[in-house]
Amino acid sequence: MALNFTLDAHDPETQARAGRIATRHGEVLTPAFMPVGTQAAVKTLTPDELAAAGADILLANTYHLYLRPGVETVRRLGGLHRFMAWPKAILTDSGGFQVLSLAELRKVSDAGVEFRSHLDGSRHLLTPEDAIRVQDGLDTDIAMSFDEPVEMPAEHEIVRRAADRTIAWAARGLAERERLRAEGRGAMALFGINQGGVDAQERGRCFERLAEMAFDGWALGGLWVGEERSLSLDMVEHDCGRFPRSQPRYLMGVGHTVDVLDGVSRGVDMFDCVLPTRNARRGTVFISTGRLVVKNSGYARDERPLDPACDCYTCRRFTRAYVRHLFASGELLAMRLASIHAVHAMIRLARDARQAVLEGRFGAFRAAFVERFRSGETLARPEPEGATPAASRKDPTHDVE
Repeated sequence: MALNFTLDAHDPETQARAGRIATRHGEVLTPAFMPVGTQAAVKTLTPDELAAAGADILLANTYHLYLRPGVETVRRLGGLHRFMAWPKAILTDSGGFQVLSLAELRKVSDAGVEFRSHLDGSRHLLTPEDAIRVQDGLDTDIAMSFDEPVEMPAEHEIVRRAADRTIAWAARGLAERERLRAEGRGAMALFGINQGGVDAQERGRCFERLAEMAFDGWALGGLWVGEERSLSLDMVEHDCGRFPRSQPRYLMGVGHTVDVLDGVSRGVDMFDCVLPTRNARRGTVFISTGRLVVKNSGYARDERPLDPACDCYTCRRFTRAYVRHLFASGELLAMRLASIHAVHAMIRLARDARQAVLEGRFGAFRAAFVERFRSGETLARPEPEGATPAASRKDPTHDVE
């Protein structure tokens, strides 16, 4: 089998699960956070650093790799694992979200999506079959079905039409994988993506049709794209309540720490998002007590690590003052050190959540984490040069961002 999912434990008070996904390139412990390597690289980080952070699986972007360097180049060079020197599991998205975000550069029809490359303006048509063939050429472990996400808010008819197209494209993509398998290819697992916006009836209708198809896992699509967070969480609970218990569930594009835990509590197994590393490269990281803007002047003499509760390479070796200095000086090392912490923190969060599920205490773990995260302790407001460092004050003010 391309994928085998084992459910190790279920939290007695929530819908949180702990499991493991066996892939062709190793085991993925769940809940799992997948760092995003858009162009076959997690920006500023090496594969060894990602492995040291505990990553079991990375996400790569089909759209970008299709355009550059091209699927045939990757295929000739031994597939994506060899190309990027990553021996563990890889999940590739179908390219649908990226293509559909091109706005005026694309045209959607039942056949697929016609678009102009953001690189050189060249014309392309990406069909559901193409998306499967490209992901097969990349030799991914887990491929995603081609879908049509809709930015919220949207009229009901637009949401319904996109769900219908997603269903039709899912069937075509699955048929293409079976065709490839008949030729001795198509070894990757394939996840179906449920759509329907924040309309529970539409999401239920979409999954009812998708459930008739032989997918290896399920993704929750079209969420965290402009709608109210409470509606997003309602839809997560709605979808997970219908997905098969015996298959993995993947919430796409979610990477805030509290959102991840709320997803886990509703039965989600896998997450990905560019948010932690993108913010890190700009000088903002999630720590156990909130959102740390390390570029703030209040950290100019702060001798503490980014997060005193973290054991990543950055937090073991460097002070907030030093990392702030690197950002202020425009040194590339600043982005690397912040990114190392960002990836480590998200993976550690998922592993701690897993352990809490195994021990039957996830509800208490989530409550304690959220309370501490929202406390703002150890954070400081920007302060003028020459002021007493926040680390030395008995009653430090808190960053309220």
